Amino acid sequence: MSFSTVLSAAIEGLKVEFVQVEADVSNGLPVFHMVGYLSSEVKEAGERVRTAIKNSGFDYPAKRTVVNLSPATLRKRGASFDLPIAVSILSSLGEIPAGNREKCLIIGELSLDGRVRKVPGILPVTMEAIENGITCCIIPKENEAEGNLVTGMKVIGVESLQEAADFLNGKRTGNVPGETRKIKTCCGFQVSQKENEGSMPDFSQIKGQENVKRAAEIAVSGGHNLLMIGPPGSGKSMTAKCIAGILPPLDLKESMEITRIYSVLGLLKEEMPLIQERPFREVHHTATRASLIGGGTVPRPGEISLAHRGVLFLDELPEFRKSVLEVLRQPLEERSIRITRTYGNYVFPADFMLVAAMNPCPCGCYPDLEKCTCTPAQIQMYLNRISRPFLDRIDLCVEAPRIRYEELTEEKKSESSEVIRKRVYQVREIQKERYRGTGITTNAMLGTDDIKKYCGLGAAESKLMERAFTMMELTVRAYYRIIKTARTIADMDGEEKIGEQHLREALGYRMVDKKYWRR
Repeated sequence: MSFSTVLSAAIEGLKVEFVQVEADVSNGLPVFHMVGYLSSEVKEAGERVRTAIKNSGFDYPAKRTVVNLSPATLRKRGASFDLPIAVSILSSLGEIPAGNREKCLIIGELSLDGRVRKVPGILPVTMEAIENGITCCIIPKENEAEGNLVTGMKVIGVESLQEAADFLNGKRTGNVPGETRKIKTCCGFQVSQKENEGSMPDFSQIKGQENVKRAAEIAVSGGHNLLMIGPPGSGKSMTAKCIAGILPPLDLKESMEITRIYSVLGLLKEEMPLIQERPFREVHHTATRASLIGGGTVPRPGEISLAHRGVLFLDELPEFRKSVLEVLRQPLEERSIRITRTYGNYVFPADFMLVAAMNPCPCGCYPDLEKCTCTPAQIQMYLNRISRPFLDRIDLCVEAPRIRYEELTEEKKSESSEVIRKRVYQVREIQKERYRGTGITTNAMLGTDDIKKYCGLGAAESKLMERAFTMMELTVRAYYRIIKTARTIADMDGEEKIGEQHLREALGYRMVDKKYWRR
């Protein structure tokens, strides 16, 4: 047999595309020719594959070899086609029977001595494969634990080209579908210990700032965006890091969503590939637009997608370039990112909670006029780095005042993150039950029609919001965000209906916004 074909896969953004690796070995001049819209790294596979086949102990005669990666309209990138190309050539040479390759997907990079190296994106490939009736995957040994996350798939982890050939020749067996290792899921409140639990700050370590802690608990309970404003050293950054310790647990579906993203970027750990903790991504103010939303010739997920189902923390918010902050507006509304290129459209998930911190002025002392050295023009210029439309997408804006000495030396210990996390979990369960079957998981995700259905206001509450809308010059977006925040506060109080006290507290988290930006 001179012609053979092997199934492999390529990743475009987060989407998996199946690729047929075809090889034809025939009499003629001893050349190695590859076609199929290939990038430079795929073209280099020819030399790696020929050398790997020879060093693996196989006889490679001096014949004409043509390899085609189909479909030809799809750009192929990376080194993950090395192993399927080698298997396809060995099949053409009669080293591997044709029947053993059916319903089997092969992916992996080869070294010159025939060893198989790990590649990114194994989890989405295996997930897509099982959905399309493929029951067997031959992958690098280093990716085996990641591949085993997909139940019902026969995953064969190989360390060399020889091992792959032995399996396809029936000389070795792999695990049976359904007998993959058990995954420790977070279906209940008892979740795995965080790796950095010892170094993670706890809310009990924060002195004073009870209003900031309350705002943080509300934000996490409802999935709301939070902005903290205060002088340097008031505990804003530490509060943001403490938020990571009160995030609710993930369910298996959410874990797989996050793990899939990290798999594409090659960020999974070999020994524990399943991500069981909500991500907390802290971004430096020198970040570019592409690093946040994703980008490149072939767009890859950015920090926003890496924070999916978790928290994106932006410290020193005005220090970010204004153009960088503006790209956050659409993801904050739609909870997804759409990137358009001439050769395709890419959609990345972006369901994250934004937490930001900033000083009130360049020196950080405003509104203490005795200490502030900034001119009114400097303060206004500093605040104007953050646009009004961006601020409208912030649900809670809270002031973190300077810590007093009495608070610093107080012996009384505050609530721990563990206690707060239990309350957050209870509130999230209320929302989960209320929105069951709607696709909504938190109050922050409510749309306009949903607000009318789940956040109905009485006569007194409507009158209060009417006055607030006029006096505070609220936009429609800010108006609805206040109601959603009030819905979360009501849930925290165990109330079915939103009361005036809930609305007043929610409005209070817009007062700092008004105080600084509308002097």
